[in-house]
Amino acid sequence: MKKIGLISDTHNYFDSLIPKYFSEVDEIWHAGDIGSLEIMDQLNEIAPVLGVYGNIDNHLIRAEYPRDLRWECEGLDIFMTHIGGYPGRYTKRVGELLRENPPQLYICGHSHILKVMPDKNLGLLHMNPGAAGVHGFHRMKTLIRFEIENGNIQNLEVVELGKRGTIR
Repeated sequence: MKKIGLISDTHNYFDSLIPKYFSEVDEIWHAGDIGSLEIMDQLNEIAPVLGVYGNIDNHLIRAEYPRDLRWECEGLDIFMTHIGGYPGRYTKRVGELLRENPPQLYICGHSHILKVMPDKNLGLLHMNPGAAGVHGFHRMKTLIRFEIENGNIQNLEVVELGKRGTIR
């Protein structure tokens, strides 16, 4: 079993509550719009980090992190990118990738809208952890925690870090 912390759209802001909520995770996954490599350094102090770059990320972040990641974790096939849409409204590029070879779990960020929803047509689960940074139109900073065991997601929790403008 692995405990996962899922975060996105930090936009160079590291909320002081992140270590509290990610203290027991085995891995942290960042779905893009990181903002600076220092954010990833801070997350790596908590647990190993996998990440993709987002549209606001500079050449330094893009040199360290890919546009897309596809991997297996505890028997679960995962695909993560920053901009990709959600079931019924995928971007053209991501829709084609998902239809060619659907993962079991598809993760993206970008919209700042927290979503966990199935795609019944492709047989996958979509997750977007919302936004953990202070920039954007979201009202609440959010992240997600969950466990993966034998290819199954369990004990999924949405964590609210406070209103968007709250800086600590």
